[in-house]
Amino acid sequence: MIKIEHTLFALPFAFLGATLAAREIGPRPVWFWVEKIIWITLAMVGARSAAMAFNRIADRRIDAANPRTAGRALPSGLVDARFVWIFTCMSSALFVLAAWRLNRLALVLSPVALASVFVYSYTKRFTAASHLFLGWCLAIAPAGAWIAIQGRLTAIALLLSLCVMLWTAGFDILYACQDFDFDRQSGLRSIPQSLGIPGALMVSRVLHVLMFLCLIGFFYAARLGWIGLIGVAATGILLVYQHSLVKSGDLSRLNAAFFTTNAFVSVILFVTVAGDVFLLGR
Repeated sequence: MIKIEHTLFALPFAFLGATLAAREIGPRPVWFWVEKIIWITLAMVGARSAAMAFNRIADRRIDAANPRTAGRALPSGLVDARFVWIFTCMSSALFVLAAWRLNRLALVLSPVALASVFVYSYTKRFTAASHLFLGWCLAIAPAGAWIAIQGRLTAIALLLSLCVMLWTAGFDILYACQDFDFDRQSGLRSIPQSLGIPGALMVSRVLHVLMFLCLIGFFYAARLGWIGLIGVAATGILLVYQHSLVKSGDLSRLNAAFFTTNAFVSVILFVTVAGDVFLLGR
């Protein structure tokens, strides 16, 4: 029901934000970093689990009517709504607990983060910009991790979050192409439903071009070195490869474009930026 692989899209960006934030505050005892990593990870798992469980509740009738999603746990009867509600509340509580353990600002902003991921579940009912709203929800990850370490936000953190927002919106548009017919029949809003699949693919490409330009800006703003540059270049190559897999008349390789490529983007960026920080002392 939860699809842990979706958490893997955002978790490396949270660690990336934490790594760069840690670079600016100087040495701390080992226990300090261990505690931060544990609570950041628990916050991510709690938030993403709550978001996806609530999304299953909000969309259970839509999922039941859509042949692609009718086999999901809730509409197929593998779990009941009461269990999913309890799971959502427990996951939300875990997120708030983790935010409390991190620092005051994280706790104060935790309702904003939860409200964002819950509201997203309803956005496709009234706006085609739901993809950008999902991007905002995932962009909370690096910003939240930055706050977890420093107790404040900086321009670099916001630029990294903008990269995540544009990247997420772009690939979510690709993913929504497979529901083009169903969305039109059901009155749900999406970029593919509004512009057609060819138009949606173009918008997705534009968003990813903007993401790559912001990523270059992030590279310079964060004063990264050659290892980080490898990550930026690899991300550009992966984005081009992702779009080469999806054609307006052939969506058969959409899952490869969505799941495999996205996981590589987030992991490669984290590994290369962390390599810059720890190996080059950037």
